[in-house]
Amino acid sequence: MLSIFNRKNHPSFWKMYLSAFKQKQPNTIKSTRFVVFDTETTGLNTITDKILSIGAIAITNNTIDVSDSFEVYLKQNEFNPETVEIHGILKVGELIKIEEEKAVEEFVKYLGNSILVAHHAAFDIEMINTALKKMNLPKLKNKSIDTGILYKKLEGKKNEHFSLDKLSEEFNIPKHDRHTASGDAYITALLFLKILSKLRKERTIHYSDLFRGESTGLI
Repeated sequence: MLSIFNRKNHPSFWKMYLSAFKQKQPNTIKSTRFVVFDTETTGLNTITDKILSIGAIAITNNTIDVSDSFEVYLKQNEFNPETVEIHGILKVGELIKIEEEKAVEEFVKYLGNSILVAHHAAFDIEMINTALKKMNLPKLKNKSIDTGILYKKLEGKKNEHFSLDKLSEEFNIPKHDRHTASGDAYITALLFLKILSKLRKERTIHYSDLFRGESTGLI
């Protein structure tokens, strides 16, 4: 009974998000909208660390759509100077920053029912889910693809495990804007397409193959 009451009191943006999943979902790679995203954070603890920025870009019809992108910076009540050397985001500066709740709301609106793609996806998704929990909202419902796991589907790569930097080098992807959320999202989008292309050369792949071997539900 309590869960029904809570659903009725969800904000309008979350109700719209949930309603998108009632629609018929695409079932081919070509027809699917993939949202490749990344978070920059104060650290690697999904419970205590905070999101500094979220960057995302969409892939439709096997093409990166630069006009369909997302970037937001979050206000920082807490600050870890040790991580500035990595992400370069200062507590104060010229960047326009918004509150975490607003940032997550805007990301959810942008995301819709698309398939999430990220490198080491579980971490970034859990950071968003932790923020949603603080808003008294459930976890994301989107299916997800980890480019690290997708890479292991290539011939001879089953036991390989590489960072985004290593895979960028292997696939000759320039690392411009590395360690910015939007920059890493774009690099990951290129990596995703290159892995798909190589998989197609090795064998026939189907939509379901992208998810086999990893969670296709909530993370």
